[in-house]
Amino acid sequence: MFAMIDLRSDTTTQPSEGMRRRMASAPVGDDVFGDDPTVNALQERVANLAGKDAALLLPSGTQSNLVALLSHCQRGEEYLVGQDYHTYLYEAGGAAVFGSIQPQPIPVSADGTLDLELVQSLIKPDDPHFALSKLLVLENTHNGKVLGLDYMAQASALAQRHGLSLHLDGARIFNAATELGVELKEIVGDVDSVSICFSKGLGAPVGSLLCGSDEFIAAAKRWRKMAGGGLRQAGVLAAAIDYALDHHVDRLKSDHANAKRIAEAVSGLDAVTLLSNQTNMVFIELADEDTGAQFGQFLAERGINALGGKRMRLVAHLGISEQDTDAVIASLEEYFTL
Repeated sequence: MFAMIDLRSDTTTQPSEGMRRRMASAPVGDDVFGDDPTVNALQERVANLAGKDAALLLPSGTQSNLVALLSHCQRGEEYLVGQDYHTYLYEAGGAAVFGSIQPQPIPVSADGTLDLELVQSLIKPDDPHFALSKLLVLENTHNGKVLGLDYMAQASALAQRHGLSLHLDGARIFNAATELGVELKEIVGDVDSVSICFSKGLGAPVGSLLCGSDEFIAAAKRWRKMAGGGLRQAGVLAAAIDYALDHHVDRLKSDHANAKRIAEAVSGLDAVTLLSNQTNMVFIELADEDTGAQFGQFLAERGINALGGKRMRLVAHLGISEQDTDAVIASLEEYFTL
């Protein structure tokens, strides 16, 4: 049974009643034949939002990123990626297992970016001793941190100079757009492909969309089939995402505001170190693992669920109200001022 106030992740959101009604009434077809009208309309809508030719609905962000890597790279080729990015660290080595694609991990800077001079130094020459460097992969946001428009443009220019494609894991790209106050296409305009997850802050129960050129999406659709992602009456899933776009984008500002309030409260506590806070995530550090475990138990007894030990991540989302945020702050202050 889930805690009443669940700060573990923005993946713990529940579909609203309005979203459930939209799903229940969605017109559907067979997406393998390309005739599910709700899927087709959603793919066109998201492609337009991203400023790309086309989009493809996939069940998960992990599969969306995997399909992107397989579409960009052939066997024996390489993608350059942050060693803490999801596409390297948290996706079970899928690109290497299924595609024989070699990752070149790169340390991630404190602000979530990759040092572009270091990236450039790790691009391999065209030499039979080396895997061919084909793709640069970024993540925006990374641990809630936003990669700015200037950085995205610089990374794109670097990729183009060296003949690399650029893929963006944009699982929480709408959080980035909200924080920057720009439209989605302004962030992803210079990337060759972007994966957007809708089962996190936007509150859909499942689904990601991969966006890119017509040629790229045609290849991605074939890889999706091979990766087990041929979909049938997927309009019920597309309808949830469509509802999220209508109702859950603008409200991301509330999540960011709630996270900021928690961060400000932490800043006033001597026994807790605020590591970072951007968008909807707050990272804190406690004295040691035992303190983290004891604090986690203290929160659980008050109906608050959080992940971590010495380091903890507190995530605001559409299931966390201002009143819930008040309760979290009160619990922080109660425990660390005893």
